[in-house]
Formats: sequence, C-alpha cells, structure tokens
Amino acid sequence: MNILVTGAAGFIGHGVIEELLERGHVITGIDCINSYYDPNLKYGRLQDLGIDKAKINGSESGTSIINSRKYENFRFVKGSIIDHDLMEKLFENGKYEKVINLAAQAGVRYSFENPYSYIQNNIVGYFNVLDLCRKFGIRHFIYASSSSIYGNCNNVPFKESERTDNPESIYAATKKSDELMARVYSSQLGLPTTGLRYFTVYGPWGRPDMAPFHFMKSVLEGRTIKVFNNGNLSRDFSYIADIVNATCKITEDDRFSQSAYSDKALCKVYNIGNSSPVKLMDFIGTIEKIAGRTAIKEFVGMQQGDVYRTYADTSEIEKDYGIKPSTSLEKGLKDFYKWYRDFYK
Repeated sequence: MNILVTGAAGFIGHGVIEELLERGHVITGIDCINSYYDPNLKYGRLQDLGIDKAKINGSESGTSIINSRKYENFRFVKGSIIDHDLMEKLFENGKYEKVINLAAQAGVRYSFENPYSYIQNNIVGYFNVLDLCRKFGIRHFIYASSSSIYGNCNNVPFKESERTDNPESIYAATKKSDELMARVYSSQLGLPTTGLRYFTVYGPWGRPDMAPFHFMKSVLEGRTIKVFNNGNLSRDFSYIADIVNATCKITEDDRFSQSAYSDKALCKVYNIGNSSPVKLMDFIGTIEKIAGRTAIKEFVGMQQGDVYRTYADTSEIEKDYGIKPSTSLEKGLKDFYKWYRDFYK
C-alpha cells in the first residue's frame, strides 16, 4: 500500500514507519521537526530510517523530497500539516491509499503555557489532513487520540463508550475535537476513520518530556525527581512495540475500507493500553532496580491538568482485531534502559 504518515520524526511515527516499511509498504513521511523537545532525538529517529540530517537542513521546508538511503520505499518531506498548500500538493502527487495522522503538539502541561500551538497543530493542522483525505478519496484515515480524553474518569477500566466531555487540559480538549470532526466526516461524508486512544507510551526512542524518560534520565544522572500527588498516581503504561503493532494491523486491515464513501462508513475509536495500571511508586522502584541506583525523590502536590489514574479497557480492539498488548513493564523498561545507554553513550 501507498501510505502517508504525518509526525514521521515523532516517537510513535518513527516506529510505525519502520514496521510498515519492513512489511513492504510504500511510505511518505512528513514532520516539521519543532523544538518542543530536543530536535536531535527527532533527527536521530529519521537517521535510523535512512534520512540524513544534513539533507533535511539543506532543503527548504516543503520543497524537497528526501529519499531514504536505507529503505527504497521511504521518502521524507520537512513541513507542517498546518501548511494547507503544502499538504494539498503532497496528496495530489502522492496518490495515497491510506493516511496515518500522528502529527500533533504533544504534552499536557505545556498546553497551559502555549495553547495557541495546540489549536494550530491539533485542530487546524488535523483538519487540513482530514479534509484532504475526503477530497482525495483516501480509503481509511487513522489518527492518534489520547487517554487524556477521559480526564479524571471514576469508572475503571476506561471504556470507549465512557463520556469524554470533561477534559483536564487544552491538549485533551483538542483530541476530543479531533474525534468529533472524524465522526462528522464518517457519518456525513463517508470517510472511514479510526481514532487510537494511546495510553502512556514508553520504550526505545521515547519522548524526553514523558515520565519514563525523565525518571530514567534523572536516576542515572543522580538528579532529583518530583513525585507528584505524593506518589498517589497510577498509569497504564504501553510499550512502543505493542502500540506500533496495533497501529500497523489496523492500517493493513481492509475489511472496513470497502464501505468507503457509503452511508455506512466506519467511524471507530479504540483504547490501546496494557490494561494493567502501575502505581507511580512501583514504577519508580522498577526503574531503580533496572538502573541499579536509588532515585532522589521530592514529594509534591498534584500538577495542573494531570489525572489521578489511567486504565484501558481493550476489549473492543481485541474483539475486532485480536489485539491485546501484553509487554510487561519490567521487560519494556529494560529495553528502554539499553537503548538509552546506547544512544546517549
């Protein structure tokens, strides 16, 4: 298949592209490579896919297609999904069959500091991609949602049927907006859409702004970590390989694409998590065990926009696709620890 993946330099984008290429698909990736977190990590992910930093920096945004030196079926464009003219040219020339939208302004807490970036990227940019999928007859639009959409839901585990109209952050509100727009495009315009509510993804090539990366780095460097809500939090951690496998399996499945542009177009959202919440103190303890060092902890109150727990009910995705993430936290963190030591020497 010929597939467009946005957010190609991102954590999940890198993994999804690599797996789809290994499965023989033709992939075009796009990413603006912003500086929300260390761009060198993003360049490193692209380098791993055969896209050299020097070539990226030597090209003007949106004007050059860079071919991978590692995968003959992969090409990369530096640019933003906010740029409608650029995205329209990509769709016009690419003749894609499916689109995976992973590009977004990430981060819960940062959404209070710079909400404008979230509106531009997660709503305007997302809408550009969504509408172009409709215009160019894309067979299936798959997009990243988030577990943050549930807010401080009291009913656990979180089911897709749960009400999600009480977001705790601007980031969560934008993801809710994305799901609503997808629903309209499916029900009224016949575009098959699938939203994936990812639950706290971690592993090799992970994001520095997320707790697994931040805690591992701080423990190894002997820096103090802030333990929010005095440690009374729990998270449903999802290993990157499980997330990648689920995303690729849904992308490759054509059972629903046959109804494209009919009155019964697919409109689904799925939880993707490990269905096994881990208490924050147990999580820190596992990192200490793997790293062989004791964390320096500072116990503080709750963070703005944070939630007390996440817990995915994955029965829907298991029923429809046979997907059941199962990588243990200890194995996942061991893999992450090895990658971290290798990448940062």
